[in-house]
Amino acid sequence: MLRTASVGAALLIAGSALVSCGGDGNAAGPSGEVTVVYEDDTIKPKDRHAVEVIRKSGVLEQAADWVNESVALPHDLVVKVTDKVPPGVTDAVAQPDGRTIFVPPAFLTQIEEAFGDVVKTVKRPALFPEARFNADDLTSLSTQFIFGHELGHALQRQLQLANLGLEEDAADGFASFYTDNEVGPEPSLAAAILFDALAREEGKLTMEGLASDHPVTQQRVFNFLCYLEGSDPKRFNGPLVGAGYLPKTRAPLCPQAWAMLDYGWWTQLKPHFTESFKEQGDKRQGSAHDHWIAEMKAFEKQIDEFRSAQ
Repeated sequence: MLRTASVGAALLIAGSALVSCGGDGNAAGPSGEVTVVYEDDTIKPKDRHAVEVIRKSGVLEQAADWVNESVALPHDLVVKVTDKVPPGVTDAVAQPDGRTIFVPPAFLTQIEEAFGDVVKTVKRPALFPEARFNADDLTSLSTQFIFGHELGHALQRQLQLANLGLEEDAADGFASFYTDNEVGPEPSLAAAILFDALAREEGKLTMEGLASDHPVTQQRVFNFLCYLEGSDPKRFNGPLVGAGYLPKTRAPLCPQAWAMLDYGWWTQLKPHFTESFKEQGDKRQGSAHDHWIAEMKAFEKQIDEFRSAQ
């Protein structure tokens, strides 16, 4: 049975083409629709509970529906919860062509086992709802965020979006962009709780860990929290920064970081909006642009004070 450290190793390679070389042979459909398929006959008994948690939560379908409503994909995207995965795949992963995302049931079980330990040993952040601080809800919420990461990969690859940095950073950014805008704070918080637990289990960083195309695990925790705090500082500064979960040295950068991320993803997606979403999407992209400009001007007034405090 894989414990938390093994989940961490899997998450560090989530979305990497190195573990998903070669397409799955799916033919592109004309509709460009995202569908979620549970291949029940492949799922082992030990993984059925975790799969049922995800199925009942509807988190995969919720994200799929958002993409179908908002983005005109050139090809179908099939999300397969299945044990029939390409060689070497042990975690949620998007194929290089962006047309298939695999979610291995054992991966979901590993996450739930990790949270089984978390709820017994970690103090619940006040910002996280007490009623949802249990292994099942934390599993579904963190999976929603992780799936957002894989959707980010799929969108980049299908739409051939240009990156100005590492693709893994952009995929993490899409997970924050989608969940913070469309779902609420819980997926980011659950993912931060999970990744924090994984980081504590990893031990001393190795050369391979530092050289990964993914950010260091603990750094990802602070990135998730920074984007969340920056999305609504009035709401989240106290519970995150005041409570000590996000350092005061990072917090001043977060409103501008979020504004840039939000504007960036809306701008990347704008040429690909569906006809039914175009009017709403254009308004949200324009609003995000105005917010980004305002945050840049606000930070310009604070930059001397910020640099002096470093």
